[in-house]
Amino acid sequence: MTNRLEGRTALITGASRGIGFSIAEHFARQGANLILTATNEAGLEAAKTKLDEFDVEVSTVPADLSDIDDIDRLFFTVLEQHPTLDVLVNNAGIHIGKPFTEYEISEFDLVMQVNLRAVFQLTQHAIRHMQKLGRGKVINVASTAGKWESPNQAAYNISKHGVVALTRCVALENALNNINVNAICPGIVETDMISALDKAAEKIGVSPEELRNTAQERIPMGRFLEPEEVAHIAVYLASDESNGMTGQTITISGGMRMG
Repeated sequence: MTNRLEGRTALITGASRGIGFSIAEHFARQGANLILTATNEAGLEAAKTKLDEFDVEVSTVPADLSDIDDIDRLFFTVLEQHPTLDVLVNNAGIHIGKPFTEYEISEFDLVMQVNLRAVFQLTQHAIRHMQKLGRGKVINVASTAGKWESPNQAAYNISKHGVVALTRCVALENALNNINVNAICPGIVETDMISALDKAAEKIGVSPEELRNTAQERIPMGRFLEPEEVAHIAVYLASDESNGMTGQTITISGGMRMG
């Protein structure tokens, strides 16, 4: 199927690499116009250059999602240029992993600011706009960490649990507004964030390969996910095919914790 997103305009956060870029690429393949945002301006321009091969409009707006004022600037800049914005993908996130007792409050605050507060703030702006527009799709990239417990990443898990709760609450309040709000909860994905495994390996005195193998042994499919596998779900959630779905958290984890 092609052109499933023709006529849609999507703002994607954390779009310069990893899952965010893969979502942008698959949206472009399906005809969506794109606004990409991330903190790295050079990375955004490189992403735009790759996406310019598609016959869609691609623009970039760098922003720091830990900054409340910058988020406001981002959204209103986007809305001024793209008044028909009808898809928001909250993908940007950071990870700080360490034992609970070793977290600095500043580290906890930073994770909350980027992973949860920014999602709340951007979604609030988007919902107000979409209510006036009469339609909309909000897609939150959460994590299996938003459903389960795991060691040495309390801040990250708390933030992603918050994203899951936010998804359900906003979906419930907007079920009659022709606005769908859903979340994707990926397991371990082959992105730059996986470098956290290398750091963890150093701390416990094993090689990155050993730790990677141990992690993959917990996955029934025996491998990590590829970013495009998450992107396919995002395309579905942004399309008319998912019009009857809202308030859902779709887990894609290679079979970990089925059900």
